[in-house]
Amino acid sequence: MKSVVSTLALAAALTFAAPLIAQPAPTPAEADAFVAEAERAALAFSEYGSRIAWVNATYITEDTDWLSAKVGAEGTVMAVKFAKGAARFNNVKGLSPDTVRKLGILKQGITLPAPSTPGAAEELATITTRLQSAYGKGKGTVGGKVTNGNDLEALMGTTRDPALLSEMWTSWHKVGQPMRADYVRLVEIANAGAKELGFADTGAMWRAGYDMPPEAFAPLMDKLAAQVKPLYDDLHCYTRTKLNAKYGDAVQPKTGPIRADLLGNMWAQDWASIYDIVAPAGAGDVGYDIGELLVAKGYDPLKMVKTGEGFYSSLGLAPLPASFYERSQITKPADREVVCHASAWDIDNKDDLRIKMCTKVNASDFVTIHHELGHNYYQRAYNKQPYLYLNGANDGFHEAIGDFVALSITPDYLVKIGLLDAAKVPDASKDIGLLLRQALEKVPGVPWTLLVDKWRWGVFDGSTPPSAYNKSWTDLRLQYQGIIPPVPRSEADFDPGAKYHIPGNTPYARYFLARILQFQFYQAACKQAGWKGPLHRCSFYGNKEVGARLNAMLEAGASKPWPETLEKFTGTRDMDGRAMLAYFAPLQTWLKAQNKGQQCGWSGPKIAGL
Repeated sequence: MKSVVSTLALAAALTFAAPLIAQPAPTPAEADAFVAEAERAALAFSEYGSRIAWVNATYITEDTDWLSAKVGAEGTVMAVKFAKGAARFNNVKGLSPDTVRKLGILKQGITLPAPSTPGAAEELATITTRLQSAYGKGKGTVGGKVTNGNDLEALMGTTRDPALLSEMWTSWHKVGQPMRADYVRLVEIANAGAKELGFADTGAMWRAGYDMPPEAFAPLMDKLAAQVKPLYDDLHCYTRTKLNAKYGDAVQPKTGPIRADLLGNMWAQDWASIYDIVAPAGAGDVGYDIGELLVAKGYDPLKMVKTGEGFYSSLGLAPLPASFYERSQITKPADREVVCHASAWDIDNKDDLRIKMCTKVNASDFVTIHHELGHNYYQRAYNKQPYLYLNGANDGFHEAIGDFVALSITPDYLVKIGLLDAAKVPDASKDIGLLLRQALEKVPGVPWTLLVDKWRWGVFDGSTPPSAYNKSWTDLRLQYQGIIPPVPRSEADFDPGAKYHIPGNTPYARYFLARILQFQFYQAACKQAGWKGPLHRCSFYGNKEVGARLNAMLEAGASKPWPETLEKFTGTRDMDGRAMLAYFAPLQTWLKAQNKGQQCGWSGPKIAGL
């Protein structure tokens, strides 16, 4: 749903590095010098690369596509050289822990590595630029009217006509069809590059960046998903029953999977928009609607961003620089094509922080703003770290920071910022409604964020051949989410391409980890704040102690293994899904009672290795 854009890929940052000279017997001193030169070159180039990426994302033309492809190609060539150079020191004894960590980051810091074959880097950069631009220019229809993807996403949440929902879903998913051939070639090139770096395939390379062996990472994700699955299954069963009551057996049967387009989101990753359909009888009115409050109080997109900044300021964090508001894309320009997908940017590794959004005055974008600003505050907190540590403890941390702050958008917080009248704060009788609405947003994302990279890992390791790309995608969605497309699919389709992070080549495990970590961070912050009420009503808005401890965690960046950083704020070194279960415990008890007598679950294919 959302992503962080750093100073451009580490790849592009290394373009001006000096050529590597083979050394028969590398020494610790040479390793130190190698790392120092890599960081110097990266810092020297990164701002230039970031500005090109920004212009391309906010002004899509053939010329900016060309610039982006060119800088990407140059950077990929040099990044592979640095990764291979870092691998030279694999067996050197006596390296400092700092150098070992930085060498590891260099080896794993390329999303899509190109092999040394002449022309491969240029071809890969051209493909990746073309894929992202195809997504950015994508259109669908509603009632036969051509509509851009950002508007279709919003309409999916408000439309209740199943024929129109099917049209929007189907027409938008056509955006992926022309991408298939490019994606097949992208996989071939990237895998060749990953193998030159010593990895089995690109997916294995991605999994190597979590302070553990690549083969240990997938089981960790499976373990965490299994902890949360009973809650998702209960929510799925209850939601299906309500959709059946709304639409009837012909549209949504009482048993089996749910039709994907009925869930209020193009990818069924967030069901909050259909709260009006599934709201519990007698308790569905939670007393307020954030979107309606924003409109009633005269909020515009700029005021929404200022309000998000105010949350972080209340924790004692310094205000954003004036340049943030001068240079960010807060609303969609009317005169050009842009990538509307929300993202946070750090242009100069210091204080040129920006967000890129096509903000609408609604609850979803209000939450998204709090999330994206979390990236910006994280970027600024670690800006004194060496270049290779300018990142989150792991990529899930970066996503989780804003998410856990957004969990604090509670009635208590809304009253404190003057958006909700104190007299209208819902009492305890509304808690099930509040929790259900929050669960519809948060819980469906667990299986979704798990399956996106599961699909790509299969594509990269060859267990999913090009002839089964779409079947595998549809099977995984049934297996993990319990959903099916509204219309038949075939290998003429490339449904993965209709999700930004596939053509955008953004690894997705980070979003899964963020689903888990945000509740751990939130639970820890509420404990630090001395909150005594129900966990889901906690707001740590205005608590300077939480802010100080949060900033101490953020300042470490990627300088330490993530378990150490996690322990600094939460007191534990283990990621654990039980904080999410604790948050939703009252709701899960209620869901089980509501589902009594229902045939819960769905049937799906048994997928080898999953």
